[in-house]
Amino acid sequence: MDALLLIDIQNDYFRGGRFPLKNMKRAAANAAVLAKRFRDAGMPVVHIRHISLKEPAAFFEKDTFGSEINSAVSPLEGEKVFIKHYPSSFRETGLGEYLEEKGVKRLHVAGAMTNMCVDTTVRAGFDLGYEMILYSDACAARGFLGTSLVHKISIKTLGSVFAEVKTAGR
Repeated sequence: MDALLLIDIQNDYFRGGRFPLKNMKRAAANAAVLAKRFRDAGMPVVHIRHISLKEPAAFFEKDTFGSEINSAVSPLEGEKVFIKHYPSSFRETGLGEYLEEKGVKRLHVAGAMTNMCVDTTVRAGFDLGYEMILYSDACAARGFLGTSLVHKISIKTLGSVFAEVKTAGR
């Protein structure tokens, strides 16, 4: 079985948030296309929400608008939402147990940040034996010097060993 994993598509990563990412709005729109496809096919859509343990937090602070999942990909009733405190979506979240219970073998991934939580989760999923599919146009990273170089390098690296890289095909 396949499942879609939407990682940290939270308000703080959008314009006006505490840590806006380059192309986040576009990535979220593409993630929404993927979510619709999975929902229409009756396949699981799983949301990951990062909450910082630091106080005060630079972003994703507990009980703030910035830490909420963005409305572009709001969870529907019955969709699983896991809270994480570390870059890996598998660490201390129950995600692995949930996927095993559902019989998931192939994990499709979208979200943010490409070079941090997406990267860590894709590598962890690969190490756990999942077939990983990564959607390059449904992920976003922090822009440096007006470029998306970090995003491109991360996608290329993950695609070399850890995941099959695709686009949402919007």
